[in-house]
Amino acid sequence: MKSYNKGFTLVELMVVTLIIGILIGLSLVASVGVKKSARDGKRKADLEQIRSALEMYKSDLEEYPDSATVGLNDLVAKNYLSELPSDPSGYIYYYDRSSINVYQLCAYLETGGSDDCGDNCNAPTSNVCNYETINP
Repeated sequence: MKSYNKGFTLVELMVVTLIIGILIGLSLVASVGVKKSARDGKRKADLEQIRSALEMYKSDLEEYPDSATVGLNDLVAKNYLSELPSDPSGYIYYYDRSSINVYQLCAYLETGGSDDCGDNCNAPTSNVCNYETINP
């Protein structure tokens, strides 16, 4: 009668370990991209929330808040926003009113954007706002 060893060989164990390591590595890379996209989605939603508050402010007071004095904090002070949204990674949302009827509201997107709003967002490496929303 022959007896068969029912265990795994060292080579088989190493191959399985390598495959599992590759799968874990791929999933980590994919999750980083998903997290960046989620933070960018929050940034876009925040800017739309601020933009809506700015439009209500203008509707009531016939001008946008002055960026040189009070800026976006005036939206909270006058109850157009319960609190000013903040960037999930600590960058800033940039607001600039160029006239009583025109403003620029920008953010830095980690996955890239199409607009160049200037050097105002304090992004970590490029220092460029790359997403912008303006008055309608």
